[in-house]
Amino acid sequence: MVQQSTFADEFEDDVYMTAKSKEMPSDLRQRKPEQQDAASTKVSTEVEIEDKSSPVISVLDIFRVLFAVIGVTVVASYYVTSGESYIFGLPRPWFTKPAELKQYFQGPVYLAPAELAKYDGSDPILPIYLAVNGTIFDVSAGAHTYGPGGSYHAFAGHDASRAFVTGCFMEDRTSDLRGAEEIYIPIEDPDEEISSGERKTRAERERRVAKKKVQDEVDKWVKFYTNSKKYFKVGEVIGVENEPVGPAPTLCAQAQKGRPKRKNMNKRESAPGKPVQ
Repeated sequence: MVQQSTFADEFEDDVYMTAKSKEMPSDLRQRKPEQQDAASTKVSTEVEIEDKSSPVISVLDIFRVLFAVIGVTVVASYYVTSGESYIFGLPRPWFTKPAELKQYFQGPVYLAPAELAKYDGSDPILPIYLAVNGTIFDVSAGAHTYGPGGSYHAFAGHDASRAFVTGCFMEDRTSDLRGAEEIYIPIEDPDEEISSGERKTRAERERRVAKKKVQDEVDKWVKFYTNSKKYFKVGEVIGVENEPVGPAPTLCAQAQKGRPKRKNMNKRESAPGKPVQ
């Protein structure tokens, strides 16, 4: 009796739920899954929007900042140093100089002395060249000094290595250094009491030292132009004999006058600390 009642109750519940579901509109029966899908889509969209709007620093942004800083530094340095340096005092890179950049792509020049003479600044189309010890340098940036009317115009278009030693700009515009060491060798004192052997040994020693001084002076000027911020190397002089032939050039009057005198040197040695009259 109890079992029949339980079965009847369960049957009535099933019938009741079935009837309820039939009475419920179809849109209400399907609304719950659609609402869940809509809610999930909304949350996903909000996450995507949040991800897109959140601040993210990319590699491109880093490069932009770096280039901006470099650009400001370069411009400021250029104006502060009057165009001498793009990095506040550091040497200006050669590739930032139009003349040097052009020369780099053209390659080195090789000129004979007669060809080198054309680059003395008289032709405004051509650059201004000078040479020291066979190395050609472009000195166009110093046109006011090396161009026509400039104080060192005599060097333009020449290998004037000898003039850099003697100071005779017009007379010694040549690369022949023979005899240039005389400028450092004292003029002999005929009254000096010294044997011929001692005189000869001393003369040989002083000539070796004097030749070394000449080469050091030439090397100094090569280094000056090589390390200059304004001038630069462009090539080499060709067609010149390594060992010049013919008589050696003589010292010009100015150089001869500037030679030290043995008599004065002996006075200084005999009375050290006292000025020579």
